[in-house]
Amino acid sequence: MSRLIVISNRVMVPDGRRKDSAGGLAVAVQSALERMGGIWVGWSGQTVETAPDGLHFKTVGNITYATLDLTEQDYDEYYNGYANRSLWPLMHYRLDLTEFSRQNFSGYHRVNELFAKQIAPLLEPDDIVWIHDYHFLPLASELRKLKCRQKMGFFLHIPWPAREILLALPNHAEIVAALLEFDVIGFQTRGDVLAFLDYVIREAGGTAEPDGTVHVGRQKTKVKHFPISIDTEDFIRLANEAENSTTVNRLMNSIGDRHLILGVDRLDYSKGLLHRMQAFDLFLQTYPDHKRGVTFMQIAPPSREGVPQYQEIRHELEAEAGHINGAHSEFDWIPVRYLNQGYSRKVLAGFYRHSRVGFVTPLRDGMNLVAKEFVAAQSFDDPGVLVLSRFAGAAEEMKGALLVNPYDTEGMAQALNQAIHMPLEERRIRWGLMFDQLIAFDVHRWQQNCIAEIEKFSRAKGR
Repeated sequence: MSRLIVISNRVMVPDGRRKDSAGGLAVAVQSALERMGGIWVGWSGQTVETAPDGLHFKTVGNITYATLDLTEQDYDEYYNGYANRSLWPLMHYRLDLTEFSRQNFSGYHRVNELFAKQIAPLLEPDDIVWIHDYHFLPLASELRKLKCRQKMGFFLHIPWPAREILLALPNHAEIVAALLEFDVIGFQTRGDVLAFLDYVIREAGGTAEPDGTVHVGRQKTKVKHFPISIDTEDFIRLANEAENSTTVNRLMNSIGDRHLILGVDRLDYSKGLLHRMQAFDLFLQTYPDHKRGVTFMQIAPPSREGVPQYQEIRHELEAEAGHINGAHSEFDWIPVRYLNQGYSRKVLAGFYRHSRVGFVTPLRDGMNLVAKEFVAAQSFDDPGVLVLSRFAGAAEEMKGALLVNPYDTEGMAQALNQAIHMPLEERRIRWGLMFDQLIAFDVHRWQQNCIAEIEKFSRAKGR
């Protein structure tokens, strides 16, 4: 049986503690590696003053964890620079926040080359290499330069932009050419696949077959969507365990008989947090009967605090929350609770279980697993309503959600009113449609589909 070699920006190295905080990618990768055996490679999270001395290894069972330190310059140019100031905003349609720097682009390639040189000696002929996310778009190309002919697949966790957006990225042709060195390129949604094919056909002069096989020059690559999911059964367990926990009881005692509207997001300009708060403000103005009857709690732990745009969005949100509370609060009721900190998945599962509305309205998102976690955490007896942005990847699957345009403040306010007033029977029907989808396609099914496609297509190419 082939080994699995996984490369991602960060690695979940076991430390003996229970991993209820692990989600998404970490759960899927861990499961696949336990099944197949192999190596998980990524950045250690540490920076060093001089060039790193190679990979650091830790083996647990049939999995080897291999981490690599980076210099401060590499971290600044590869991670803070090109990955998070060029690729991230551009792929989330924020050209106004996108910075272009040849120095950062050079650092991005330098780190990918560094990883390739460290990984190549570890590879065996029958290995399957599965590379993740925008940090490593050129990694297959760098490995091919080192004569690595293993089966290679790539999965992009964030959106792939429309051709017109991608053309704004200097060196876009070089990025796409490097991606085509993969055997299989996986995206979150059908829309992402269509956007990539549009670039391949109209800009790169390639062709595409009905099954997603693309040809550009001598390159042949399979392009397909694999919507990532959650460990559904495990999240149901967490919600059941947390339902009457001390923390959740404290929250519900403080809420009383009010309806809880809940948002949970990493603090990021792509999540539409400011638009969401403004919609809640308009909701209170337009539907004053809901005053004192609802509480909006937004959990937004900070991230990438070294990037200036993330500092700005934090200040804007704090100001908006203060404005709403100043305008609508009464001596015994505060409408907005804005929490700039994180909570464990178990605690969040308990919060989801008791929420009438899951308010998930990113301006652009690859998938958004919060939407799926919210649905999994609900109970059949009294399920909540998911209000979901149509620009989240999850909108393709979550057919029972109330889909909204996050740029339409009035539309979001109306959706909140509809969600609060929705009859129990309709809530159950909508929730059932989404819950059935999550049971049928969980994160384990996702990783199995991804790896099976890499194996199948690579064999066809004779690698």
